[in-house]
Amino acid sequence: MGYELDRMTLANTAPLRNKSASRDGADPIAARPALLLAWYDRHRRVLPWRPPHGVPANPYAVWLSEIMLQQTGVKTVGPYFEKFLARWPDVAALAAASREDVLRMWAGLGYYSRARNLHACAVAVVRDHRGSFPDTEQELRRLPGIGPYTAAAIAAIAFNRPTMPVDGNIERVVSRLFAVDVPLPLAKPLIRDLAMTLLGEQVAGHVPSRAGDSAQALMDLGSSICSPKRPACALCPLGEGCAARTRGDQETFPRKAPKKSGELRRGAAFVVCRGDEILLRRRPEKGLLGGMTEVPGSDWRVAQDDETALMQAPTLKDIKRWHRKIGAVDHVFTHFPLQLVVYTARVPARTPAPDGMRWIRIAMLEEEALPKVMRKVIAHGLAQ
Repeated sequence: MGYELDRMTLANTAPLRNKSASRDGADPIAARPALLLAWYDRHRRVLPWRPPHGVPANPYAVWLSEIMLQQTGVKTVGPYFEKFLARWPDVAALAAASREDVLRMWAGLGYYSRARNLHACAVAVVRDHRGSFPDTEQELRRLPGIGPYTAAAIAAIAFNRPTMPVDGNIERVVSRLFAVDVPLPLAKPLIRDLAMTLLGEQVAGHVPSRAGDSAQALMDLGSSICSPKRPACALCPLGEGCAARTRGDQETFPRKAPKKSGELRRGAAFVVCRGDEILLRRRPEKGLLGGMTEVPGSDWRVAQDDETALMQAPTLKDIKRWHRKIGAVDHVFTHFPLQLVVYTARVPARTPAPDGMRWIRIAMLEEEALPKVMRKVIAHGLAQ
């Protein structure tokens, strides 16, 4: 399969190499890495985790930003990154924090396994690497929460290793540049190989001195110019010889296999108040939203009816009946949509919390590690 993909790519790009030679005789294909870096030097984005030109990257900041940027956009991550860096300025400080504090600071950013892995990784770096991040992909991948992409990103950006972390922006740029007709995710290995051809030029076999800049340049190019819709091809430093631009079908790349959407799951959430306090519990460590805080609730199941969900309400002797709120809370996770019916109840001041649950003042909810779906539920339950 890999040979067939490479052959298809060569078939797409070989004619362009001959047809698109520039007037001065220079080969625009060979010039791509230099053109890309020259463009980056003029137009690089200013990001909280990116140091000024010429200043070495901080591996801790690179790692922290890359973990946060998994499945999350730059605009959303910025404030969280700065908040984390102010609270825990280095990996040793983060490792010394409690996991509960890390989850609380992470609340609202989503994909909470990242927060648990973030803390576990910090502990591992301090314990096993004397507080310094390893500088190779192989060693980085042994750390909690660091997969192939993140390892490549840290190795390239923090340590200038000759590798290419392929994110969504780079996938789009490369698939257009070479007109990769193979759909994602099957095309991922091929796109990565093609992206490697855009690394800064190697001299006498030495490591490219600006591998990290090459990767970030492609990310910035995809973010600002080679956008999903209406790409500004006239401004692109790699526009000459771009296969998709020559064909005129830029917006059709990257090709994608049909997406499977999960079935709707339904459940109930129970908002119980005792004066100015609310009843909370902690989710199991493993699984979706592991270790996060929530109000008591039912299982989330496909085609679950309200009566079955209501039967899973917490047992408090002072609750005579549950009041169902009008409407429901809708939330979408990566693999399935969720709809929760919200029930409310009030109990006397001395009502004890059931085993595994606790009372928390409503005014202190901001300090709790509540995921977005639970904040929606509480807002819906407390609304007059």
